[in-house]
Amino acid sequence: MAKGKSGQNTVQTVETLVRPIVEDMGLSLWDVRFEKEGPDWFLRIYIDKQGGLDMISCEEATRAINPVIDEADPIDQSYFMEVGSPGLGRKLTREEHFEVLAGQKIAARLIRPNEQGNRELEGILKGLQDGNVVLETADGEVSFARSAASFVKLCDDEDLF
Repeated sequence: MAKGKSGQNTVQTVETLVRPIVEDMGLSLWDVRFEKEGPDWFLRIYIDKQGGLDMISCEEATRAINPVIDEADPIDQSYFMEVGSPGLGRKLTREEHFEVLAGQKIAARLIRPNEQGNRELEGILKGLQDGNVVLETADGEVSFARSAASFVKLCDDEDLF
């Protein structure tokens, strides 16, 4: 995990800087990622809005966030900043995601098959209980440790895996 100039985790630093800006705009901060793709680094700030996000909101958020990030200068290397929606297939990476999306259809891929031999699960998210993801599937209720999944994402019938 990359570290910012202060030694703090880059993602945590950026999140601390941008969360108040985003929330003051009536948006919510879904996730922050600092990822390397090929030779380039990308700072990705995912935002959301009740009722859906539009390009104007993304553009306004970018304009508000950019000077704050530039002034704080928390990242040593060069990078590209992107501000956008987490999309329909958004990954659930934080505890609050499991709360917000309870009742929605999700798909999960486990790192290793569960006791029934399944690696891919889909169902209605009931929530997160004691670190376990709880789903209502066609075969009944299933739970698995959040750490046992390579990903958990929101999906529709056509976008399972």
